[in-house]
Amino acid sequence: MTVTCTVEDGIAQVRLARPEKLNALTLPILAELAATAHGLRRDRSVRAVVIAGEGDAFCAGLDFAHVLRQPARIVPAFLPVPWRGTNTFQEACWAWRRLPVPVVAAVHGHCLGGGLQIALAADFRIAAPDSRWSVLEGKWGIIPDMSGIRSLSELVGPDTAKLLTMTADVIDGEEAHDLGLVTELAADPVAEATALARRLATRSPDQLAAAKRLLEGATTRSARRTFALERLEQAQLLFFRNTAKARAAAFKGASATFGPRVRP
Repeated sequence: MTVTCTVEDGIAQVRLARPEKLNALTLPILAELAATAHGLRRDRSVRAVVIAGEGDAFCAGLDFAHVLRQPARIVPAFLPVPWRGTNTFQEACWAWRRLPVPVVAAVHGHCLGGGLQIALAADFRIAAPDSRWSVLEGKWGIIPDMSGIRSLSELVGPDTAKLLTMTADVIDGEEAHDLGLVTELAADPVAEATALARRLATRSPDQLAAAKRLLEGATTRSARRTFALERLEQAQLLFFRNTAKARAAAFKGASATFGPRVRP
């Protein structure tokens, strides 16, 4: 397996596990990433996810040499699955945005091309100051096609997204933080990301899922639609058992022990 996943105390630790190649992406790795996200979605006891890379890098991007040795597999990988609207490349990232729990990417070393798009699919990015970020596709005369165009423009705005995409400039973690690509800087991104995941896990899993659903696409849908979704989510939350536990704990100034989230 080139993607590993372990779950402890509700925190899923997902790792890109091809360190000898700086976790460069192959078609099997992309499929494993999507399958891992789908499996975690089915587990309602999972409270948060940390994604990181083993070895010296988060992910150095697509392994072109490996992928081009399998031309017969490239065309099917480009075809979208009708009920999802994503192909293999896109689902490897978008599945994490669809996951109804917080996802934290812990980034060190290279975070390039497809690796950057995976990081962008997380809800939060904790990065080492000396990590290296680039929309590297421009170097090869292509564009980001793993859902990165949407995620990038949402985070940094269209003008900065265009600049990063067109120039393929390499920037460090500190500049990525200044631009809004990185949520927080940390000397040990995995430890900091895990601490954040544990902090998020102290909140109701139903509240976390509702917040993620509402905030995803909040800037692209109409205000009227957002208001309707707010009402719907809140009307359901008010009657969930985990909400009652959160309310009781808040009144007592205590910590709540939550059950699995209600919705898949």
